[in-house]
Amino acid sequence: MNITGTFEVSLKPLDLGVRGVDGIQLGRMSINKTFSGDLNATSEGEMLSAMTATKGSAGYVAIEQVTGTLSGKTGSFVLQHFGIMDRGRDRLVLEVVPDSGTGELSGLAGTMQIKVASGLHSYAFEYVLA
Repeated sequence: MNITGTFEVSLKPLDLGVRGVDGIQLGRMSINKTFSGDLNATSEGEMLSAMTATKGSAGYVAIEQVTGTLSGKTGSFVLQHFGIMDRGRDRLVLEVVPDSGTGELSGLAGTMQIKVASGLHSYAFEYVLA
């Protein structure tokens, strides 16, 4: 299945307990999202990031648990993020953590792509439900 939709996101800084050195800024944030479309859900998670002294170069990892309905089926699942920016060129992988699906979403597997244009966030989610 392939679905698309939009989402709103709220990021809030959290205490990391460590700080970067030599021009590296380390960060930790909470992630809260509200998805609309065939994925009608909310999510909560956390993100760790590293910003370098080079403009446009950074990295982040995140975990978020998504709870709601996916194409009419109710449950939750976990998305794992891996993002890299290399002097403005980005690569982002969001993948469903294996065996994280609950309820009617048990057996869910898939990948999600995120786009941001003119301040609006959208997703494309390719998934299978065993």
